[in-house]
Amino acid sequence: MKVLFVCSGGMSSAIAIKALQEEGAKNGIEMEVLAVGAVEFEDQIKDGYDIAMVAPQIRHKSKGFMEIGKQVGVPVINIIPQGYSPLGGKILLKQLRETLSI
Repeated sequence: MKVLFVCSGGMSSAIAIKALQEEGAKNGIEMEVLAVGAVEFEDQIKDGYDIAMVAPQIRHKSKGFMEIGKQVGVPVINIIPQGYSPLGGKILLKQLRETLSI
């Protein structure tokens, strides 16, 4: 599964990404996750992602991201603030599963 994280600069998501990947591994789900800044989103979303997740600190931009995602057939969701942490892997995986019905 390819997951795109979008945050303000593309670097603040490292801890949440690690938590998601670890939780995915526990559940037998292999993930490739990339974090990008908001300005890189439009170019990156076209690169075969299954889903994009928007960091809480830029959720005010999510409507635009969702419109772009809709154009390329990729769901875009807002990360629940509690999921954006070292302990948020279960929350993030739950969001992915609910959105993608897996």
